Amino acid sequence: MTETQTDFRLALSRFASGVCVVTATDPGGRAYGVTISSFCSLSLDPPLVLFCIGKKTSGLEACAGGAAFAVNVLSEQQLHLSDVFARKEHDKFADVAFTIGGNGCRILEGCLATLECSRVETYEGGDHLIVVGRVDQMAYADGGLPLLRFTGRYRRIGGEL
Repeated sequence: MTETQTDFRLALSRFASGVCVVTATDPGGRAYGVTISSFCSLSLDPPLVLFCIGKKTSGLEACAGGAAFAVNVLSEQQLHLSDVFARKEHDKFADVAFTIGGNGCRILEGCLATLECSRVETYEGGDHLIVVGRVDQMAYADGGLPLLRFTGRYRRIGGEL
């Protein structure tokens, strides 16, 4: 990594981000999941979201090129799920509680929010792909706090200002 790339990563690590797991299923029925922190809303009307995924990520084609995906917004109680889906294991879902969403993707139990999406477009973005999806179904919890990443570490919300 060059000095500029290191500085860029350090600068961006000063931006707190929520942690999500994107799930998708390939045409053969194999499920994939990957931890991301590059997720945001794009449009209210129509309801669109986007996430970014590295081009070398395992399950890239299912997550970025399939017809559907789900975004699972993790709570501070789900740090273990972030770790599981960040690894390159064969069956990440082996010990994970989930249901199957209406779009065929896995919905992780206990998340703060879930968004079931139809992929609208995928764009090139350097060493990542930018995936845009239309939100078709959503659910959210009445309580709970998000899992955050800040300065390369997991964090929790400390309170209101």
